[in-house]
Amino acid sequence: MTPAGRRVVAAAEELFYSRGITAVGVELIAEHAGVTKRTLYNQFGSKDHLVATYLAERDQRWRSLVRATVDACESRVEAVTAPFDALRTWSQTNTRGCAFINALAELPDPSQPAYRIAANQKLWLLNLFRELAAAADCSSPAALASQLLVLHEGALATLPLPLDTLPECIDLARALVRASERTRG
Repeated sequence: MTPAGRRVVAAAEELFYSRGITAVGVELIAEHAGVTKRTLYNQFGSKDHLVATYLAERDQRWRSLVRATVDACESRVEAVTAPFDALRTWSQTNTRGCAFINALAELPDPSQPAYRIAANQKLWLLNLFRELAAAADCSSPAALASQLLVLHEGALATLPLPLDTLPECIDLARALVRASERTRG
């Protein structure tokens, strides 16, 4: 991607996240990026492709943070709840909730590339929870993964509110993991 393309994606991310995808037009993005609309269209072809690029890059950063947080864990059991610790770090600079939930609400058509990226991000997290739970030898890793995903998404959904549910969600996630640990005989 060209430097101008990078500026467009950075401007799009800031604007889409703060104002909403449907509320932001390409003229405003081009203006904020310091490029012409022609440059924007030459780089991305359409607003839909730009939205997909924005979400894909955000997803890549989120997954990298989660993986690094998982890798830093001292035990497999601790790793199961690492995505919650990653969320604590992520939410320090992302205070408008989850960009993927926001995108799914604004773009309900499953045939849109951005919809698929946002939905796949949630499926990736569910699969990660299941893999981590299985590696930690938790009982019913699939059921535990579903519970942890719902809890994680609930914490994300309340981020923009004047509530601080994340500490309670982390405590509950750890309690769920402890309850599912198999006794070693």
